[in-house]
Amino acid sequence: MNVYLSGMIGSGKTTLGEMLAETLGFGLVDLDREMDRRLGYSFHDLVREQGWLPFRELEYSICKDFSRLSWNVVCLGGGTVRYEWNIDVMRGTGIMILLEASEEELIRRVSLADRPRVNTGTTLEEDIRRMWREHAGTYRATADYVVRSDRDSREEELEDLLAVVIRDTRFRNAPVPSEIVSRYREV
Repeated sequence: MNVYLSGMIGSGKTTLGEMLAETLGFGLVDLDREMDRRLGYSFHDLVREQGWLPFRELEYSICKDFSRLSWNVVCLGGGTVRYEWNIDVMRGTGIMILLEASEEELIRRVSLADRPRVNTGTTLEEDIRRMWREHAGTYRATADYVVRSDRDSREEELEDLLAVVIRDTRFRNAPVPSEIVSRYREV
């Protein structure tokens, strides 16, 4: 049983994933990092040089591998859940939590990094707004839970994530520290 964190680029999957994994005592795997490790270079270069198809093929392979893990927080790529084949291999192997932030916050966060555009010929702002407009329904439909990731502090967001995970019945037997369980589990 894994905790899958999904969401748009800039939604905080890696940052919150690291915090959640540490608190729960779970392992942490990150799709973007794993992709870079397997390639031996940045996946951004793969997209720039070969396009999105090779990226999506590698993403699918990594999702299959992640679905075989247990007790991990899995930080997915920004577009992973938009492809049904990825959802198919993860289905039944954990819970999917959508980290949702405002478009303005996503734009602010992503502007700090050099990321390839999904919609070529667009500005960063146009790209993010278009992706959310076109795919918000898919992100929400694939999620078991939605957690806001644009709150006042990361600690508040972590509290929300912990409450969701601990209260999910699929995690009743998870190897989680007892003080965390007793703090968040409803009686």
